[in-house]
Amino acid sequence: MKRAITITEVALRDGSHAIAHQYTTEQVAMIAKALDEANVPYIEVSHGDGLGGSSLQYGLSRTDEFALIETAVSVCRQAKIAVLLLPGIGTVKELKQAARLGAKMVRVATHVTEADISAQHISAAKELGMETAGFLMMSHMAPVEVLVHQAQLMESYGADVVYVVDSAGALLPHEVKERVRALRESLGIEVGFHAHNNLSLAMANTLAAIEEGATRVDGSVRCLGAGAGNTQTEVLVAVLDRMGIPTGIDLYKMMDLAEQLVAPILPKAQEITRDSLTLGYAGVYSSFLLHAQRAARMFGIDVRDILIELGRRKVVGGQEDMIVDVAAEMARQKATVGEGKWR
Repeated sequence: MKRAITITEVALRDGSHAIAHQYTTEQVAMIAKALDEANVPYIEVSHGDGLGGSSLQYGLSRTDEFALIETAVSVCRQAKIAVLLLPGIGTVKELKQAARLGAKMVRVATHVTEADISAQHISAAKELGMETAGFLMMSHMAPVEVLVHQAQLMESYGADVVYVVDSAGALLPHEVKERVRALRESLGIEVGFHAHNNLSLAMANTLAAIEEGATRVDGSVRCLGAGAGNTQTEVLVAVLDRMGIPTGIDLYKMMDLAEQLVAPILPKAQEITRDSLTLGYAGVYSSFLLHAQRAARMFGIDVRDILIELGRRKVVGGQEDMIVDVAAEMARQKATVGEGKWR
């Protein structure tokens, strides 16, 4: 039961992106119960873009997320249910409702340079008695000193832990080490790390973060997450066990639920495709993948060109509406100059 590293399972939130937010209460009950029995300490459940995310812009949920949260809480005996909240998408109202339903932790997520908008939500979460994490998304987009300052702001608002979040799967191991080390030296609270696998570096980056003192890391069972997914939880548990680092999670049970429960609901196997690879290469938010693929089909544009252009423009989470605008602009340019490649 001892845990040197605390893992949060994100397949029931980050994985929502991969299945276009189509989770049912039956699927959440089945998976959450199995994760709880495997002794996973935290299970994150909400729309892929957090509380209040179900919308035309971000993707409509098949099932009301509060029904999913309530279901997960009802089947768990030891695991704590966590939720994600992006200020501007979710509000304190949704946070209070999640707390009433039994959510015990909230991760308040902002762009890496916008921690100041999290103050109200972190403060409200603490008043509700919730464990509270600051989630600095797209951490590759800011210099280390800026990242440190933003993390210090979240700590000052009351966060119990601050995560370096590689939303695009763009960070390299030495960059992860530099960032986690800087936060460990500058904060008096725990440091966490959230990886995406778009450059096939999620495991390497998670281990690099742990080596530099991160004590909270994320995983998604069967790699079920946005883009090419996150650090694969059952593999991470096995690797850490080989390293003599206890997680308290039952490896065999994780293997079994990955194979028997999660694999059958995947629309396709999570792998690094040319499109998800482009996300990491271009430094683009992983949840943009399905949106960009739809826009590419709509306008007859190579999705890679759309993603590269989004990266060039430094488009970030919350600007999903720009994906169609960029694709339309590229289609007009293509019609004007012929079949020449977009520059």
